[in-house]
Amino acid sequence: MTDMIVLNEVTKRFLKDRARRGDNAAHWFTAVAPTTLSVKQGEIFGLMGYSGAGKSTLLRLINLLERPDSGSVVIDGVDLTTLSASELRVARHNIGMIFQQFNLMSNRTVFDNVAFNLTVSGFARDKIKDRVMECLDIVDLTDRAGHFPAQLSGGQKQRVGIARAIAPNPKVLLADEPTSALDPATTRSLLACLQDINDKLGVTIVIVTHEMSVIRRLCHRAALLHQGELLEVAPIVDGSIQAATTIGQGLVQED
Repeated sequence: MTDMIVLNEVTKRFLKDRARRGDNAAHWFTAVAPTTLSVKQGEIFGLMGYSGAGKSTLLRLINLLERPDSGSVVIDGVDLTTLSASELRVARHNIGMIFQQFNLMSNRTVFDNVAFNLTVSGFARDKIKDRVMECLDIVDLTDRAGHFPAQLSGGQKQRVGIARAIAPNPKVLLADEPTSALDPATTRSLLACLQDINDKLGVTIVIVTHEMSVIRRLCHRAALLHQGELLEVAPIVDGSIQAATTIGQGLVQED
């Protein structure tokens, strides 16, 4: 199985106080220490850790929503950090994103929310309608195509977000805490939807979550993060996260 995502020694720091500049280490917070890991094609890969571990920052480095201070990000053999702004916009068509807070356009229907992503990605106009309905069928929302976000439940909104993300046929799907605002029953349904997409479409999925149950149910492997550092990449066997480090073992036992 080939690597779809390869991070080579990526790092990210943020200024604690924007008024202070310079290289004084005390003025900076290290969100991601030098990190190297790979995700296989077709794999469902989890990023987990305590609050402040660097999970969401690491996820955003994968599609360069946050540009790494150093290191490289290779997606399907292409080093994104070497691309121009226009080349990066094109490369991102292969990377779908699911957000924690849905990020739907409230004044547009479900259909139009999904169609918008196709329009900006340069999808053929005469094929947009069929592709939108195909994606809504995948997430079981064809009967909500004409509804507005305010008319949907939280789970339905997140399904629209998934349909929007998969519409341009991405090779990679990034999900940032997609179940954090959902009840347990809706979470199970959403995870089944993501599993179905992975099984049928072969999309590589990277998911950030603080819920160990999500990792156990969905992922093949998980990166265990602590204070910006990668502790280990743990396999998941029969729903059990096989952590080797002491901190990792404590982390996976807390759910």
